[in-house]
Amino acid sequence: MWQTLRYRGTEGGTRHTHGQTDTDSSLKLTLSGIESKTDKLSRALLCLQPADTVMTLLRSLFLSLLATSAITEDSALPTLSDVSAAEAFIEASEVVVIGFFETPSEETFGYKEFVEAAKTVKPIAVALCSDKEAWAKLSIVSDTIAIFRKADNHQENLQLSQTKKVEADGLARFITMNELRYITEYNQTAVGLFQSEVKAHLLLFINRGSGDYKVLKERLGALAPEFIGKLLFVLVHGVKSNEKSLGYFGLTSRDLPRVGIYDGGSDMKWLMPEGEISTEREVKQAGEPDPKTEL
Repeated sequence: MWQTLRYRGTEGGTRHTHGQTDTDSSLKLTLSGIESKTDKLSRALLCLQPADTVMTLLRSLFLSLLATSAITEDSALPTLSDVSAAEAFIEASEVVVIGFFETPSEETFGYKEFVEAAKTVKPIAVALCSDKEAWAKLSIVSDTIAIFRKADNHQENLQLSQTKKVEADGLARFITMNELRYITEYNQTAVGLFQSEVKAHLLLFINRGSGDYKVLKERLGALAPEFIGKLLFVLVHGVKSNEKSLGYFGLTSRDLPRVGIYDGGSDMKWLMPEGEISTEREVKQAGEPDPKTEL
């Protein structure tokens, strides 16, 4: 696999193992919150020294309900109450997702599925917003799930009124497919590229200082939005740190520019013949995109 080459020479895979995970930290904070809320109550109830089994059972039941309540409260999605809150939330992370629901309830189309999907796309920041001024500021006109990417200043909207069917798994896939920018530059920190559910990669191998660099990058960028969810578009510069990736396709920096395709599902690769690199040619090789109205 071409992408596995990036891990050779790294320091023991420390980029993938950070010790304590965000989930572990969140769990400890949640448990800590439960303990702080129940500790005083426990001491007070113990002081009562109940004389019979019924009181003991009631005390255990009450503590259990209190713990459950604390977990539900801590796991709720944050609500952005105005324009300032929405802008601050978007600015705080590289990628954020906001569910714009006029009436955020389980009866609202897509709401329950969105909340379920939010649980599976961590560590992406997810929030809710019903404030109409924030909607207007962010060009939202009806219930919408929007992804905001800081890297390329892009907003990807999924307008629920135009979607026939919504499922939690489909929404999670929509989020993970769109969290990466249209063109991902291959380097030693492009972790999201290798964790994506989209396994087919179209790679443009090119020297950054070449005369056709800007034109070819623009052509690739124009093609990428049409194949969201089908192909990841990757820019691989002909630099020393990428020699092993180039070598996987039998290339050196002197052979560029070239276009390759890699399928992670079958671990197969293709190198397109030399010639003009155009959007028409790449569409023919990749296949026509198909619009989807169900998630």
